[in-house]
Amino acid sequence: MYATDRGIEELVERRGDEQVSVEWLADRLRVFVDLNPQFEDAVERVAAFLARDDSDDG
Repeated sequence: MYATDRGIEELVERRGDEQVSVEWLADRLRVFVDLNPQFEDAVERVAAFLARDDSDDG
């Protein structure tokens, strides 16, 4: 198990029943980077990955 798995599991446990917008997610990522600038590159990579994931498009 990767360390990130624990965070992902916590996210699902705490907010798994919620629906959020992409705008909300983008705002939260910006706040995270503002508070943790050392993770800017990682957040950029995750955001680009999510932006390009078109497997749900039919």
